[in-house]
Amino acid sequence: MKAVIIEDERLIAQELQYKLHDVAPDISIIAVLHSLRAAKKWFMENTEPDLIFADIQLSDGVSFELFEQQKISCPVIFTTAYDEYAIRAFKVNGIDYLLKPVDSDELQKAIEKLKQFKQSSEPNLPLENILQLIRNPHTHSSPYKEKLLVKFRQNLIPVATKDIACIVRDNLNYCYTFSGEKYILDFATLDEIMELLDPRIFYRANRQSIVHIDAIERVQLHDNLKLTLFLRAPQKMQQDVSREKQAAFKKWFDR
Repeated sequence: MKAVIIEDERLIAQELQYKLHDVAPDISIIAVLHSLRAAKKWFMENTEPDLIFADIQLSDGVSFELFEQQKISCPVIFTTAYDEYAIRAFKVNGIDYLLKPVDSDELQKAIEKLKQFKQSSEPNLPLENILQLIRNPHTHSSPYKEKLLVKFRQNLIPVATKDIACIVRDNLNYCYTFSGEKYILDFATLDEIMELLDPRIFYRANRQSIVHIDAIERVQLHDNLKLTLFLRAPQKMQQDVSREKQAAFKKWFDR
């Protein structure tokens, strides 16, 4: 199976190739395109591949322009640092949507879904309809939670997700609000919690924490390219972001 990667971050594109080699060695990457302009030129001059991995926000535009201007019928797996309200639309169709940094297990699931897609006569939802969902997200209700139930003494009380500054895993999942309260979230893992939160606003900094974009006061860059996030008062916490996630975090934050 021949595939093309459209990704403006060269390190992320390289990492995706490594992971694809591990989980799907039968997929051959025939081109890595680092800009919208390069992608348009390549698809004008070459035969359509069997699969496309496409970032959405590129340095010179959005990849949707490519699909709008050229008729492309092969499956597309979008990879991006944040979603546009359409993750669930992709998850139930032959086309998938992976958040950066791409997890190997999620990538493998996407490849398995691709194989099912290719065996089907047609996808559940045409690519044009999925793109319409993303271009006009406000025409559809958000799939993310506006409130979460937290433990307070012997009670469960609702806390608005917009008021959550960060969530930290330390045996239990602790929720810290912008006003300084600390509650327990009764979930087994941070992965379960992250599924409920809008990833445009919340970022999985590491295995132990999720942070709200407005809770980040400053970001320190270390010599080894690791990042440290300094959170605003009253938390005044520090959360590290690994070198591998540095590019994805910058893209998520700087928008």
